[in-house]
Amino acid sequence: MLKLKVKQIGNSAGVVLPKEALSHLNVDKGDEIYLVETEDGYMLTQYDPEFDEQMEAMEVIGRQFKNTLRELAK
Repeated sequence: MLKLKVKQIGNSAGVVLPKEALSHLNVDKGDEIYLVETEDGYMLTQYDPEFDEQMEAMEVIGRQFKNTLRELAK
């Protein structure tokens, strides 16, 4: 567990992530990360949950229109 302090950044507030957290998240300065609400609280992740939903929808479409997509790919 890492203890973070909320700091004033202009008119906003933010936290500074230590090197260990950046390394664990596999992110660097300038990368986007997501604060996701879960049943247990909040989770900080580099994973975009919206992208996963889009990919699941594409898998359904891919199965339904497999032949059409194959022809379009030619």
